Amino acid sequence: MPKQKTHKGTRKRFRLSARGKALHRHAGTSHLAARRSKKRRRQLRGTKVVDSTVLHQITRALAGNSL
Repeated sequence: MPKQKTHKGTRKRFRLSARGKALHRHAGTSHLAARRSKKRRRQLRGTKVVDSTVLHQITRALAGNSL
């Protein structure tokens, strides 16, 4: 029986927490941050939990392989 492959683009962008929630990096943090306010830059640090509406799709695309 063929196995489901991991979607490599999804694997690079998301990881699953111990309780099964999908975490991702905030958008707009890679470059050109000088034009954003200090408050906005501070709020963009760390990771954020993905909305529950797309959680099933991300979990399926990861196929059990999370970083």
